[in-house]
Amino acid sequence: MHEVLKLARIAIATSGFISWLAAAQHLAIEHSVEPAELDWLLLEVTDLDRLSLKFGSYERKSHLHCEWSLATLQSKWHQRIFDRVPVQYLVGRTPWRKFELQVSPAVLIPRPETECLIDYVEQFLHTALATALNPAHGHWVDLGTGSGAIAIALADLMPHASIHAVDISADALTIAQANAERLGLGDRIQFYQGRWFEPLAHLKGSIAGMISNPPYIPSQEVLSLQPEVMSYEPHLALDGGEDGLECLRQLIQVAPEYLSPSALWMVEMMQGQMDTIVPLLDHAGYTDIQRLRDLEGVDRFALALAPKSLNHL
Repeated sequence: MHEVLKLARIAIATSGFISWLAAAQHLAIEHSVEPAELDWLLLEVTDLDRLSLKFGSYERKSHLHCEWSLATLQSKWHQRIFDRVPVQYLVGRTPWRKFELQVSPAVLIPRPETECLIDYVEQFLHTALATALNPAHGHWVDLGTGSGAIAIALADLMPHASIHAVDISADALTIAQANAERLGLGDRIQFYQGRWFEPLAHLKGSIAGMISNPPYIPSQEVLSLQPEVMSYEPHLALDGGEDGLECLRQLIQVAPEYLSPSALWMVEMMQGQMDTIVPLLDHAGYTDIQRLRDLEGVDRFALALAPKSLNHL
């Protein structure tokens, strides 16, 4: 399933690479870029492995192989250092769970903490099966799919489910579809362009699970994010309105029309937003509301079951 986005590699002289690497490491330290990013870049685009990179065993060879020429490698690293371009965008791909996903500035770079969404879905499915329910055979939606990461992981986790991925950005959907096709999941996921549930009218009342990593950063805070994020990642996928909760409120309000009774509703949010979201879910009639933590122990995800009726709306 894990097909890697690798390009043909060309030979570059080891002596020149050694000189460049020393200068690149110095630049990273001088400009407060983690040297680990340089290691990741080289492991992605060269034939070096972690041990040979760490211990320098490649220095005994006359050549090594890289997707880029040495001049291009230097140019790309200068873009990282001086223009603050995220290294994932330089390479055009990023690892996420067991997948390697194509990325560009049209989509957010999938974060490790978002992987927890899928882990919690898996736990939910085990619990549901213990109660004789079988949501893994139903309709699941990924709203704001971006690179397609969540939809792809859901399709991999639930081979008998119907997965529906929605994004307002046509450019993002192009990347998401390409990722799904390359990973052999293109026929398992249906993609729709539109805002949240709008393209899914045909699924009203029948969705077994809704997962979303929506924009949740307050508008003013987007402008103060680190330059790698503010200047390159799509603001459409970051900006959650004045207080950051605009999209989250909409997902709470509209989802009951589309979800089946007691279906899963689950979102990612910003640290500090949980105390607002939980009462909103409770007021809207959701049940079994849970606060779930990310890899750093932060309340990052809200899980709830959809209202059993729409009488409260």
